[in-house]
Amino acid sequence: MPTDLKPRDVLNLYPRHGDTIPSLLASRRATGPDRPVLLFEGRTWSYAQIDDASGLLARALVLRGIRKGDRVGLVSPNSDVSLLVFLATAKVGAVFVPMNPGLTDAELSYILKHSRPTVVASQTADLERVERITGAFAEVPWLLPLDEIGAADRDVAAITARIARYAGDNGPIGLPEPQPDDPAVVIYTSGTTGFPKGVVHSQKNYVWAGEAFVERMHLQPSDRLLTVLPFFHINALFYSWGGALAAGAAMITVPRFSASRLWRLAAETGATVFNILAALGNILANRPRSEFDPSHRITKIYGGPISAEMMRVFQQEFHVPTLIEGYGMSEIPGACNNPFEGPHKIGSIGRPARHPRFDDTFVELRVVDDDGREVPVGEMGELLVKTPIMALHYLDDPEQTRAAMQDGWFRTGDYVRRDEDGYYSFVARKRDIIRRRGENISGAELDRILSEHPGILEAATIGVPSELGEEEIMAVLVPRDEPPPAETIVEWCNGRMAAMKIPRFVVYVNALPHTSSHRVEKYRLKQDPSLLARAFDRERHAPASAH
Repeated sequence: MPTDLKPRDVLNLYPRHGDTIPSLLASRRATGPDRPVLLFEGRTWSYAQIDDASGLLARALVLRGIRKGDRVGLVSPNSDVSLLVFLATAKVGAVFVPMNPGLTDAELSYILKHSRPTVVASQTADLERVERITGAFAEVPWLLPLDEIGAADRDVAAITARIARYAGDNGPIGLPEPQPDDPAVVIYTSGTTGFPKGVVHSQKNYVWAGEAFVERMHLQPSDRLLTVLPFFHINALFYSWGGALAAGAAMITVPRFSASRLWRLAAETGATVFNILAALGNILANRPRSEFDPSHRITKIYGGPISAEMMRVFQQEFHVPTLIEGYGMSEIPGACNNPFEGPHKIGSIGRPARHPRFDDTFVELRVVDDDGREVPVGEMGELLVKTPIMALHYLDDPEQTRAAMQDGWFRTGDYVRRDEDGYYSFVARKRDIIRRRGENISGAELDRILSEHPGILEAATIGVPSELGEEEIMAVLVPRDEPPPAETIVEWCNGRMAAMKIPRFVVYVNALPHTSSHRVEKYRLKQDPSLLARAFDRERHAPASAH
């Protein structure tokens, strides 16, 4: 196949599908049944093999009572068998609910209780605790050990044979016919101040999000998309896996991210596209260069935020020519991005996203003040997004749904600015604004500047109570090696940020708390009084006492 097709031409290589996940897979199989679609730990699945195996597993689900609309939970690291569960669930018209196996018992119990799955597929390591947690439920789901459908087998044929035995041979059965608007996936948000919310997406949303990623990254059928992000994260499931299916390409995944062998993995598997988050990119940029394998073939990276330094390192040292920064949320996949063909603006989340099959607008963006009025170019306001792939609703949460989704627009809770060229720049989460002496200060902006200090690995700024009312700024820092004297951090900030923004307090920690999607949990820092108690106070030149 050609390797320089335009996004619409890529989609036109395949028969028209019905805007559902099963029809998308069937469309791509029809053109290239023997082409690779998934690589995992030495196993390579073709489009025909993964379609057949997921069809057998769908049969097994139906025979065990799974019906259209039922929820199928997954508690497992990334694997090829996990994606078989996803595809089989879609073929049944059920709803896939991936969960983070790293959750505590209490966190996992909440999601299991809230989502009420009829079946939970789980890796062996988590079976006992899933059984223990759900055993107390009024309606106990049945458990599907992933080993029973071949997770531990060595090759594709062995896994398929095991699933065939599991499905049984009792003659043909009819599978439900999923429709484009049927719920298909629930992605649980991290939850920063309260309980996680279940974001419900339809079959069509998933398919169109994958096709939009073809546009975003100019994916080709020959591409191999490497993801080390988990399937309970929208980036991996919707962009990498959905994008690979939409392009008729292949995806490479691993159970967990290993920075030390990332470049070797890329070289061995022939990866050409790599999805990252900022934390992952910064980790790689700071790893020993002895781990870098120059024989890798990655030419395109998607993620964000991408700093000027990260851009320099990946382009000049890692020889990756194209890095595309974008913006999205679980509720609004891929809302905007820097155009693939440019121009690119470093530090910008780009323009409204496009879709190969839409001649006109696909995504609309507005920037508004607290009263809902649009603000002038260059001024900060909340970003509102209108997209045809906005989430259907929050699972069993009409109040939160009404608050966030109004008249077709999604309230992101993020502050942005739009420039004269129509490019948007992220400023801060609404909850990440520090109110100091009448001024609104972006915590994200300060995090970025402080992280550029050569002695700092990671930074998080938070507001702490001030004797004068409102807040003072505290910088919580992870040093690279020996912590620099706090006074030098304050001196370094001079000239790099306005005097109003320079942190009053500086404190060092060994690590920052993160969500599963690698965002810093600043609310946890605010709940830790010991930080302020031992922080350097530049106004007193001595450790501050708790207020």
